[in-house]
Amino acid sequence: MTRSREAWILFLATRVVGLAVDAAVIGFAYLCAFALRFDFQEPTSLGGWGTVARLYVTVCAVHLASLLFFGCYRLTWRRIRGSELPQYIGAMMFACGVLTLMRYFLPNVSLSHIRPPYSITVISFFLGTIGIIGIRVLWRVYWTSRVREDELLERNVKHFDGTTARKFLADKVVMVTGAGGSIGSEIVRQVAAAGAKKILMVERGENALYEIDRRMRSFFDVAKHQAPSTSAEGAQAPICVPLMYDINDRSKMESLFAAEKPEVVLHAAAYKHVPMVEMNPEEGWRNNTEATKLLAELSAAHGVKRFVLISTDKAVNPVSVMGKTKLAAEQAIMALNSPTPPLPHSSTSFCAVRFGNVFGSSGSVVPLFKELIAKRLPITVTHPDMKRYFMTIEEAVSLVLQAASRNERAIYTLDMGEPVRILDLAEGMIEQAGYRPYVDIPIVFTGVRPGEKLFEELDVSERSCYKTDMAKIYITKGV
Repeated sequence: MTRSREAWILFLATRVVGLAVDAAVIGFAYLCAFALRFDFQEPTSLGGWGTVARLYVTVCAVHLASLLFFGCYRLTWRRIRGSELPQYIGAMMFACGVLTLMRYFLPNVSLSHIRPPYSITVISFFLGTIGIIGIRVLWRVYWTSRVREDELLERNVKHFDGTTARKFLADKVVMVTGAGGSIGSEIVRQVAAAGAKKILMVERGENALYEIDRRMRSFFDVAKHQAPSTSAEGAQAPICVPLMYDINDRSKMESLFAAEKPEVVLHAAAYKHVPMVEMNPEEGWRNNTEATKLLAELSAAHGVKRFVLISTDKAVNPVSVMGKTKLAAEQAIMALNSPTPPLPHSSTSFCAVRFGNVFGSSGSVVPLFKELIAKRLPITVTHPDMKRYFMTIEEAVSLVLQAASRNERAIYTLDMGEPVRILDLAEGMIEQAGYRPYVDIPIVFTGVRPGEKLFEELDVSERSCYKTDMAKIYITKGV
């Protein structure tokens, strides 16, 4: 059975359940109307409870037919919005009108089982409308409160002890490149929380730099109100310096290193969108490889203690231009760990950290899927078997900082658990948004793009890596 057919069967099943719930709500409102109208006594003037029961069949059928006619059963409970309320109110008013006309045009007493009293119809309208809308709103509130995006990773999100990283970063001048990106901005936040003395936020994009600068100012404004002159974690608030620099500009970067003397460099700036780098290989090489080599050489020349390259799983047996540029960047910094004569041995410790996709980062499938779902447009997936490793931004950065605090001059690989199938992710995001995959929002397969693999090769087994004493951090063999 295809996923589309399964989705339609599930859709029909949920609609049957919805009809049953609405029938129960209408029945409860109907009984409450009789109780209020006849002071909780048996309505003997109408023929007793037997007639009331028969009359319920008519009342329920009219209401359900009205809701169906007004398209209310095409709307999902989990996504009910204020703009949809008129549909429900209109359906209930229409049902009220139909029952009123039945009472008026069917005066024969023998037809009392299909002609409810005017008062019962009006009271049922108010109570039923409140019930029909109320139960949907409550369901949305319940669903919203229990849904978390990271549940789509199909594993428990890990929280790590950052004591070692905090000790390493405390009172240091730290340079973060790509500081306005998804990963870079989280690095800035966690480095600030760790108690760094100064953070040099290097970012080429004006808007991205403005956003991270604004966020950090807001972060410390709040912290000052909570504990004057300290960050949220109790450390002295660092100086965060926004620097609109291009990391490829040798003269400006050399001046920055000479003036600020950073002790730690966390290099997150990179082009990471595989198809874009595939179409612009020269720029990808310049920004991902040549700029990394430049920063590494400047770090060695100016006495940086630790240089950390944020790498990717795509550097493992790369087939894409992006993967090849990141592998070349890794090789460039590792060469500086053991330079050949006549180059002097550097006191700077160079390392790289490989991991897969960051859940929700800019340019990843998650924000793209969100945008398409919000517009009720088809979700595009390249291949039904496409899989990727995912980790939350907080997890990835926490592990990066732990790796930075270590002593090895190595390439680290992060254990990201089991890979997630992109198709499952798409279906899960559609369902979390309150829609039905293949029913409300189609999923279209577009074919594998240039430079893409079906499966990334992020291997942390004994044949590829050495295990460290830090959970989820491994040292890559043969590099």
